[in-house]
Amino acid sequence: MSKLIDFQTDPSRYRHWRVEYDGAVARLIMDVDEHGGLFDGYELKLNSYDLGVDIELADIVQRMRFEHPEIGAVVMQSGKDRVFCAGANIKMLGGAPHAHKVNFCKFTNETRNTYENSGVESGQHFLAAVKGACAGGGYELALACDQIYMTDDSTTSVALPEVPLLAVLPGTGGLTRVTDKRKVRRDLADVFCSIEEGIKGKRAKDWRLVDEVIANSKFDDFVAERAMEVAQTAKAGKDIKGIQLGPLDRTFHDDGSLTYSTVDVEIDRANGIATITIAGPDVPPPKGLDELHGLGDQFWMLRLARELDDALLHLRFNELEAGVIVFKSQGDPELVAAHEDFLFDHRDEDWLSNEICLNWKRVLKRVDMTSRSLVALVENGSCFVGVLAELLFAVDRSYMMDGDFEEDNRHVAALKLTPENFGPFPMSNDLTRLETRFLGAPEMVEEAKAEIGESLEAEDAERLGLVTFAYDDLDWEDEVRIFLEERGSFSPDALTGMEANLRFPGPETMETRIFGRLTAWQNWIFQRPNAVGEGGALQRYGTGKRGEYDRRRV
Repeated sequence: MSKLIDFQTDPSRYRHWRVEYDGAVARLIMDVDEHGGLFDGYELKLNSYDLGVDIELADIVQRMRFEHPEIGAVVMQSGKDRVFCAGANIKMLGGAPHAHKVNFCKFTNETRNTYENSGVESGQHFLAAVKGACAGGGYELALACDQIYMTDDSTTSVALPEVPLLAVLPGTGGLTRVTDKRKVRRDLADVFCSIEEGIKGKRAKDWRLVDEVIANSKFDDFVAERAMEVAQTAKAGKDIKGIQLGPLDRTFHDDGSLTYSTVDVEIDRANGIATITIAGPDVPPPKGLDELHGLGDQFWMLRLARELDDALLHLRFNELEAGVIVFKSQGDPELVAAHEDFLFDHRDEDWLSNEICLNWKRVLKRVDMTSRSLVALVENGSCFVGVLAELLFAVDRSYMMDGDFEEDNRHVAALKLTPENFGPFPMSNDLTRLETRFLGAPEMVEEAKAEIGESLEAEDAERLGLVTFAYDDLDWEDEVRIFLEERGSFSPDALTGMEANLRFPGPETMETRIFGRLTAWQNWIFQRPNAVGEGGALQRYGTGKRGEYDRRRV
């Protein structure tokens, strides 16, 4: 799978989904092109999916927020007879490298989290209308919806058959959402996850696997009426016009580097380092909401969020040996603060301002979930302010220049906290990054809060615990070089395990459990011969032969 994976698409290029809009209700129809796989060697039969199908879904969910804010209910349904969705394509999983399987599962979960939260955050509620077989990842698509409606007929069922069929787990959130979200009794969940044929009709509702079971003759009318009720409640009396999300300004270079309008990605393949440099705004913020809406996707904070998100996904899937990601920034800190202030001053009254803030929350979580060593360098000329300062608290380590540097005319390295560092951008554990950072010393959060708006140079940043180390002109270059060389000498497997453990202290949530279990269980099981070996279940699926298992428990 050496093909470059591109996460940018638009409705004119969709092959697997179509969307029909009717007032405040949208119908999201899954009609997968069997011959439209992202790679060769498999067919996407029975509405099974690969990463390409999910890239389109992620694009739809993002565009729904920005281009169609009038939508209050989204009905997810199948465009095929007798099948809702058969889940992730087994031939694809059986043939994909381990890293692709891991990143695929992570991306699908991030996409599900986005539409799962869209009801609470944006008033866009997803409703699953299940007709036909709904199995594995197909049921996980439905589980992420606010409600699941199922028709009562002989061909419709919900199932998580990974354990009996494939020797793996429903690891993109299936098990966790069954128990934590739908609160299915654990013994019934054990039965449910151990059978191939799934559960139908009244039993599915009695076991809390779906919300409603409706006679086939009444199903379509029921779903239409319920969607209208949900949409009217969510968007009553609101006449909202969206903005268009155009293509990103992006250039690929021969050496693997990328250039966007606000982000530069430099790839040092010899040493396994990717450096992301963020450019601050060069113009003041809009003077009012009319100007903001006129700018649309060219508003600096939205443009940056989209470009940074694309860069992170590119590095995850296409630059697997870039084990260290370095974050830098350059720009005017005052302009960054002004743009952020404008956005949050209008968040409560303006849907677009609110959506840009929510988009930043998702992008920062994407940073948290990226399985690379993350480091930030606060250099002279940097602009780590507010939302950009969140990157300093997301990374594994941060280094800051201390004082004047010879022949460096840029402004002295400093960072600035804003009110937005203390609430709007929680991690998956529902704590802010500063609360997570100072889990053992919560008084440090209050001490940092007292410095909101101050330009904090190295001495103050170290005193407040906001950076890991600060070095002067004599030591800076050597200390950063030694760290990067050391990081590159460690086992990437050991680093991934260490980093994943250290990034999420504190309380567990459904989201941390989903990603924690995905990392610890699904990724490990995907490497075991019972699943992917020559006689493993994934390799033998569809041949009529059962998998051959090593019976030892470890």
